[in-house]
Amino acid sequence: MCGAAECLRFISSKDVIVEETDWGPNEWFVQAPITESEHLMMVRLTMPPGEAHRFHCHPHFEEAIYFLEGEAEQWVGEEKRLMTPGMVAHVPAGTVHGTYNDSDTPCTILVALASAKFQEPMVVDVSSEEPWASLRTP
Repeated sequence: MCGAAECLRFISSKDVIVEETDWGPNEWFVQAPITESEHLMMVRLTMPPGEAHRFHCHPHFEEAIYFLEGEAEQWVGEEKRLMTPGMVAHVPAGTVHGTYNDSDTPCTILVALASAKFQEPMVVDVSSEEPWASLRTP
C-alpha cells in the first residue's frame, strides 16, 4: 500500500497505469499504487475488433461492466447479450464471464471490480473448459 504522500485522491490521464493485454490496453485509474483503495479497482479497456477477453472468473471480485462505445457480446454465466453504449453487465464474484468484440469497430468499456478483501487469484481462465469452450463456436 502506498503512503499518504504517494496516493492520489484525484487521478488524471498522466497517473493512469497502462497494461497491455491480448484483448487490448487496460488503463487502470483506481488500484494500488495509484490510490490507497483496498476494495475497489477501476479500469477502462478499449478492445479492438475481433478481440476478446475470453471466459474467465474473479473468485473474490464482483464486477460491473459499463459499455461506453461500440458493441460486444457479453456473457455472464451461460447467458449472453449484445451490449451497446449505456448498458451495464453485473458479474457476481466467482461467476464465469467473457467479452467478445465481433464487430468491425473498437469497443470501449469501463469496469469496476470490488471485493470485501483482496485475495489471489484475481483471474482464473476457464475458456478451454466445458461448457465454456463450446458456448461460442466460430
